[in-house]
Amino acid sequence: MNHLGSILMALLLFAAMPAFAEDAKQAATPGVEWSSLSPDQQRLLNRYKDNWETLPHERQRSLARGSKRWLSMSPEERSVATKRLQRWRDLSPEQRRMLRDRWLKFQSLPPEEQKAVRENFRRFRELPPEQRRALRERWNEATPEERRKLVESIREQRQRSGSRTSDHP
Repeated sequence: MNHLGSILMALLLFAAMPAFAEDAKQAATPGVEWSSLSPDQQRLLNRYKDNWETLPHERQRSLARGSKRWLSMSPEERSVATKRLQRWRDLSPEQRRMLRDRWLKFQSLPPEEQKAVRENFRRFRELPPEQRRALRERWNEATPEERRKLVESIREQRQRSGSRTSDHP
């Protein structure tokens, strides 16, 4: 298999990896019949053809969803996805565990808090690189108590500005 094929397969495996344990109801859902996959999906997942029926049903569904998503991506989106997968692979097991834990914590937030986190991230990404670096340094050098106070201060500022305008949560 060529390098691109290996990356593609790794990307599909990553997309198919169940991130969380399923509850009993989800685990009881039927799998995906090989014959129900499109010809393009079958081509993409060909390495699983011989043992498709022995794969756990969630794995089948995940691979089917991942292949469908991959096939719907533009070449640019595929390139971005491939780069993200490579960054994930380059992380240490501890870094991956931390990211999974953060994802679980994010998923447990109410929708309005998730929206606020996304907005904060968007704002952070729009800052000039030097300002982002300075903020990271400030956060990393802060004690847990200083971090808690910083977060409280930001929340208070948002609440005050939210009472004046309806644009900010």
